[in-house]
Amino acid sequence: MIDVSVIIPNYNHAPFLRQRIDSVLCQTYRNFEVIILDDCSSDNSREIIESYADHPKVSRVVINDVNSGGPFLQWEKGINLAVGKYVWIAESDDWCEPSLLEELVSGMEKDDQCVLSYCQLCCVDASNQIKWRSQHHSLSEIVDSQDFINDYLAVKVSIYNASMAIFRRDAFKQVSSEFTKFKFCGDWFFWIQIARQGKVHISGKVLNYFRKHDKDVSGNAYKSGLNIVEELKVTNWMYEEQLISDSIYNKAFKKQYKAYWKVRNTIEEKNRALIKPLLANPLSSTVNTLKYLPSALWNAYRK
Repeated sequence: MIDVSVIIPNYNHAPFLRQRIDSVLCQTYRNFEVIILDDCSSDNSREIIESYADHPKVSRVVINDVNSGGPFLQWEKGINLAVGKYVWIAESDDWCEPSLLEELVSGMEKDDQCVLSYCQLCCVDASNQIKWRSQHHSLSEIVDSQDFINDYLAVKVSIYNASMAIFRRDAFKQVSSEFTKFKFCGDWFFWIQIARQGKVHISGKVLNYFRKHDKDVSGNAYKSGLNIVEELKVTNWMYEEQLISDSIYNKAFKKQYKAYWKVRNTIEEKNRALIKPLLANPLSSTVNTLKYLPSALWNAYRK
């Protein structure tokens, strides 16, 4: 019985791929399989991936002939191929400490109601310079489902990167395939659906290295305004599912409103057209967008 299925979904990350795969293969926790997926890369990723095909830990290598068009479709494909009790989406441009799996599995197994376990990370640039670190107030903590959604997912998303987390594979059965339609927030939508099913283990140890560079998905999403479109959709979904209160909804909505206000003149017109009706029609009657305006604009409005 395999304990952990490690899925490495890759697209044009050849410069980082060996470091990623090697950091998985050298884990101190040894009961795992590796599934490597390539989404029709145009660089030399295929050559690198195929050099690992005969490694005893590598159970599957799947190389797409046509690009899927979305990163989360690769997640779904990998999870459906997995056989382990737990799944780790190890992003192809990241790497980690050898003890990551050992820490996350042991944390998960502290409580049989745990469905998700994650550690902290260092965010680094393409030159491996540290930009910032995430942190948690405890070395190890189990958090109830609703408390975790309220405190760590609804407004501030504490799972910054898939590579820092593992989850129970059987919990995936209850995850809507809608997450695959997102380009940016599919991971956030995914974690909420996993976390609503049980408790979450949080490790305070920094064991993951999250690489930010000019080819990552999030940079383009922020420039275009796509992040705000999708964040508003996920916030509305949480409220409709009664996962968050009016108060939490108000905080999340305010965050997204203020984010839009800062970039409203620079984002793509198509996304501006999608954002405006979402901001104009909040689902909670407690929302008053006029109070979100910068004070100078608010004072001008009152005059």
